[in-house]
Amino acid sequence: MGKRVWSFYLGVSTAVLYGSLSLFVSILHNVFLLYYVDTFVSVYKIDKVSFWVGETVFLIWNSLNDPLFGWLSDRSFLSSPQSGSQISAPEVVLKRLQSLSRNGPLFALSFLAFWVAWAHPGLQFILCLCLYDGFLTLVDLNHNALLADLAVSANDRTRLNFHSSLFSALGSLSVFLSYSFWDKEDFTSFRFFCVTLAALSMVGFAVVSRLLRLRFQKEVQSHTNEEELLKGLCVGQAPLAPTEKPVTLGEYLKQLSRHRNFMWFVSMNLVQVFHCHFNNNFFPLFLEHLLSDQISASTGSFLLGISYIAPHLNNLYFLTLCRKLGVYQVVHWLFILKLGLSIAMLLAGADHVYLLCLFIASNRVFTEGTCKLLNLVITDLVDEDFVINRRQHAASALLFGMVALVTKPGQTFAPLIGTWLLCVYTGYDIFQRDPIKDSVAAVAVSDAESPVPLRQGCFYLLVFVPITCALLQLLVWSRFTLHSRRLQSIKAQRQGAHHGHLLDVKAI
Repeated sequence: MGKRVWSFYLGVSTAVLYGSLSLFVSILHNVFLLYYVDTFVSVYKIDKVSFWVGETVFLIWNSLNDPLFGWLSDRSFLSSPQSGSQISAPEVVLKRLQSLSRNGPLFALSFLAFWVAWAHPGLQFILCLCLYDGFLTLVDLNHNALLADLAVSANDRTRLNFHSSLFSALGSLSVFLSYSFWDKEDFTSFRFFCVTLAALSMVGFAVVSRLLRLRFQKEVQSHTNEEELLKGLCVGQAPLAPTEKPVTLGEYLKQLSRHRNFMWFVSMNLVQVFHCHFNNNFFPLFLEHLLSDQISASTGSFLLGISYIAPHLNNLYFLTLCRKLGVYQVVHWLFILKLGLSIAMLLAGADHVYLLCLFIASNRVFTEGTCKLLNLVITDLVDEDFVINRRQHAASALLFGMVALVTKPGQTFAPLIGTWLLCVYTGYDIFQRDPIKDSVAAVAVSDAESPVPLRQGCFYLLVFVPITCALLQLLVWSRFTLHSRRLQSIKAQRQGAHHGHLLDVKAI
């Protein structure tokens, strides 16, 4: 009976199995993002000093663990010893799947550590954040690296990403369900809800990673020799000259510094990460000061909830466009759309309620959608890094980690720059709990200057930030050359003459 069940699920496509891993992350991570601060502040009563110490430690750890885990994961792939024992391409993928089967359930367990008070609030805050983010990073790095390792062609990678976005949208439904269980006064039902989500995630990671390993091992066994294995299962690359000695971290960083498209991409992505987190941080503030007296509380709640699901659903359409136009062109036009909508909103003014609702929601949806497309660009950079540095194997997880190292500071810059601009322009201090009237004066350069109302200041912040980001991104993105013929040439060199993939295209 057990064999029949496994045989049935082995018939599920690889894209569905790969995408379902995103479901088991998103059902937990969205709940974490919404409630972890409120839990420690309102339920566990953490003091302000401990909170900011914890956030500072988390900031440092969050920035460093991506390249650290990427290096530990992929350093053996950068070059192989001169002895005959080289790592085969199927072993690379099996290693990533084993990491997911091990770290996925641990990620779910670390999620549970937030919802029960088991130590001093300050100590528990630091330990929970670091443990959770560490396992989340291990899961994300290996999952994203599989996108580059399982397929090379743009169509196959787009198909994999399509299913990942679809399951992420399903996972976002946990946000709506959580409202029914969230109660600061009685935490029992919410804890039960979190345990249920964690159990589902643990079982999901164990089952899906097992199925993927079985499928991959089945593909491996269908080849009779190593040459056919590398041509049929991996990326079909023509043999390149082997690296004579292991690549050190310093040498790898020098190689990245000479990788011009990587440098242009991370510059653009730093701005994108800043804009995504700016929208996340200030979305409630914009609703409160621009729309609170114009729309009902249920409408505001709906806008907040739909902003979590719509980016994933919208991304499904963007991915179909990527198949036709290419990722570079889709991202380019999204930047133009962001610029155009922001200018139109600026010209329309802050008095058009429905336009404001539409702009606030669409601004977050399109920005988040762009972020989700950029994983495809990183996989192309993995291909280019593989070719120009003549590697034996693609260092996928390491490159994803290095991108995160450069771009994650945007998460910190977003609230810092946003609150500074708001304070300088209107005099409103977001950290002050005392009510501040809407007509609070901006920091004046001279006594003759007129005060800027808070509502008007929020509106200018809402439109000028995306205008600035879009202009910077269009300027940088125009220098990025890994598209069209250049991209086709890189993929052809990685695939070689056989145009093979790691898994059968029909299976994907």
